Amino acid sequence: MSVPVAYQGNTSLATADWLNKGDNAWQLTVSTVMGLMSVPGLVVLYGGVVKKKWAVNSAFMSLYAFAAVWICWVGRAYKMSFGEELLPFWGRPGPALNQAYLVGRAALPATAHYHANGTLETAMAEPYLPMATVVYFQCVFAAITPILVAGSLLGRMSFLAWVLFAPLWLTFSYTIGAFSVWGGGFLFQWGIIDYCGGYVIHIPAGVAGFTAAYWVGPRSREDRERFPPNNILFTLTGAGLVWMGWVGFNGGGPYAANVDASMAVLNTNICAAASLIVWTCLDVVFFHKPSVIGAVQAVITGLVCITPAAGVVQGWAALAMGALAGSVPWYTMMVLHKRSKLLQRVDDTLGVIHTHGIAGLLGGVLTGLFAEPTLCNLFLPVTNSRGAFYGGGVVQLWKQIAGALFVVGWNVVVTSVICVLIGLVVPLRMSEEKLAVGDDAVHGEEAYALWADGELHDIAKHGEAEDGTHHAPV
Repeated sequence: MSVPVAYQGNTSLATADWLNKGDNAWQLTVSTVMGLMSVPGLVVLYGGVVKKKWAVNSAFMSLYAFAAVWICWVGRAYKMSFGEELLPFWGRPGPALNQAYLVGRAALPATAHYHANGTLETAMAEPYLPMATVVYFQCVFAAITPILVAGSLLGRMSFLAWVLFAPLWLTFSYTIGAFSVWGGGFLFQWGIIDYCGGYVIHIPAGVAGFTAAYWVGPRSREDRERFPPNNILFTLTGAGLVWMGWVGFNGGGPYAANVDASMAVLNTNICAAASLIVWTCLDVVFFHKPSVIGAVQAVITGLVCITPAAGVVQGWAALAMGALAGSVPWYTMMVLHKRSKLLQRVDDTLGVIHTHGIAGLLGGVLTGLFAEPTLCNLFLPVTNSRGAFYGGGVVQLWKQIAGALFVVGWNVVVTSVICVLIGLVVPLRMSEEKLAVGDDAVHGEEAYALWADGELHDIAKHGEAEDGTHHAPV
């Protein structure tokens, strides 16, 4: 039976023999869907979940970070994450802008995996995609990570300090985790299982956000005591975009539209749904009201928890992980947080240490228990990988814990160094005057065209009577 012309190679100069059109279309689609998680997903979510006077600033921090990562990524960071090895934890920097490089077949040169005796176990990853597609896909992964970090810093970090922080953190923190775990570095070679970002994105975001929050300092006393969402419907809209965007997050992991991608997408939704239901039940049992903001947090913890395991666990395991994702971070956020002096001292605005740090660590550890050997062989470079529940003993579990400890330690140190260095150049925290006003003082713009909390009083806008009282012009 002959292959239809449309599915043959060399149908045009832009269709090489190695190109799989279906895989390329899938990868471009999931990359774009994943990008929508950040812009507008987290832009809208952050803009709605914060106090009115910080809506513009919070949304703009996300938008800026997304743009800054793009330029850094193609300028140097892609090859630092997925290029040739410079150090066991870092790739050799270089631009990803050359036509010859981008239109050729994708290859991750450091991802060849070897047995302990030095013989080749798994050849380097060479998906049937153009390099440009892989650069795009990995860029939207990278772009969301500093945006998640920003969730810990909303409502007080100087915007100029954030302008410096985002590219520096990407360069000296994100690329280390990406190369070590995915790009062929020492954790990759050791056999850490991180399907789509628990160790590369979520644990780093939670730890770095908490660490940066310590160095930046807290919000104003008034904001810490009362910080109501200005638009819960916007928050729900953003959360919905994040949930559906996670299909791209985990569905694109295999670099192909294959059965492993299908398993990952299904498990992603199972875990998120289970987490929401469990978290909501806990809210009702202990606080007697189902919280919408709590449900949003639960969706995120479920999505984060399944991410390191999405394509390597069975559906029942995804359900169990969802139940734990809706209860363990709930406990750390709603109970432990109130009892811990450290957690009380550090002002993590959106609780990113819980929703991403704790949930990511939980997912990584559970992967060491639930990783199913048949599914592992579909995706992982280390043959015969398996969790403790499938006869793997504690070997994989220990690897998962040790890998997490490295990621935590690196992010505490590097984030601290970055914050200290930026603090020598510009203030990390806004002035008290700006903290009192918010968006109008920082950007000269407001989220809503109503004069209220968070707007500088402008006589030209509001008028002044002879008796000194102010009135809006008619």
